[in-house]
Amino acid sequence: MKRIFLIVLDSVGIGEMPDASVYGDEGSNTLAAAATSPYFAMPNMQKLGLFNIDGVTCRPAAEHPEGAFARMTEVSKGKDTTIGHWEIAGINSTHPLPTYPNGFPPEVLEEFSRRTGRGVLCNKPYSGTEVIKDYGQEHLHTGKLIVYTSADSVFQVAAHEDLVPVEELYHDCEIAREILTGEHSVGRVIARPFVGEYPNFTRTVRRHDFSLKPPAVTMLDQLSAAGKDVIAVGKINDIFAGRGTTEFTRTTGNDDGIAKTIELTKRDFCGLCFVNLVDFDMLYGHRNDVPGYAKGLTTVDRAVPALMEHLGKDDLLMFTADHGCDPSTPSTDHSREYTPWVIAGQQVKSGTNLGTLPTFADIGATILDAFGVPQQITGTSRLQQILG
Repeated sequence: MKRIFLIVLDSVGIGEMPDASVYGDEGSNTLAAAATSPYFAMPNMQKLGLFNIDGVTCRPAAEHPEGAFARMTEVSKGKDTTIGHWEIAGINSTHPLPTYPNGFPPEVLEEFSRRTGRGVLCNKPYSGTEVIKDYGQEHLHTGKLIVYTSADSVFQVAAHEDLVPVEELYHDCEIAREILTGEHSVGRVIARPFVGEYPNFTRTVRRHDFSLKPPAVTMLDQLSAAGKDVIAVGKINDIFAGRGTTEFTRTTGNDDGIAKTIELTKRDFCGLCFVNLVDFDMLYGHRNDVPGYAKGLTTVDRAVPALMEHLGKDDLLMFTADHGCDPSTPSTDHSREYTPWVIAGQQVKSGTNLGTLPTFADIGATILDAFGVPQQITGTSRLQQILG
């Protein structure tokens, strides 16, 4: 292969995994929940085989699917963005990243306050939009930083841009990243700048993630070391702490990510374009917005012809996800679900059902095989089954 476009539909799970009850996620099915909305329409993905995947029954299967497809099982212990993407790239995380349902311990916050010169507000799991509404005024009056978490392994820092310039907030988050090591090695430290006046505070697009470095070699490391291009779109570069990427571009949301990916399909390069479309998770799943989720999926589906228009004979287009986030359940957290893997391209053997695969890492292994790079990661290549 010359080019592979791997698009992660962030949080688009396709049904609960057998161990979902361990995570409190019985009955979760993100795709099926979105499909209940009248705004849901995915005829292009249907043609490629999305609804032919094992266990997907929310829409009729294509009689003659044009792509190859599989149901992916997460073997890692977790259901968050970091662990999901790491597994796609070949890392099996045998231990879950730490979470803080009761807030961060005093020793962490005391060191953070000492080094930033600012106090801390909140320190509990919170919705990102609600936390600035409830603590924004106090933050402006006291200068203290709003620190909060979620069900994920995250240390989030919110600050008003008029009080704490974005570069200062980023520096404060770098300090937190240095502190949060060892037993407190959270997956991501996230800067959450906001603007406006009470009660109309709004978060800005200048969010920035400071991720834990991958603990082992990844598909990205191997591709870049072999001289291949690794172009990261969206938060991919952040998730891998900049490791293994040769070029990256940030996005302001799904529409921007899709537009930038379409432009990249027109470019001549040799390697991987790795894309994350974050709105499904950030805007719809965590806010239990079924209509928004359905509209987002419909928008991606409408972009499929444009994404495929400039694919050459030696190119592949892949869609997958990193976990679920069912917008119809009482929970607003990620859900432990299977994920889709849909592959399109001129050399793809139409209608190839790869079945239910044992790990997301089969994606990374297949991509390495497609570029002729000897595999140093977990996972099994499915390339020979995919190609006609």
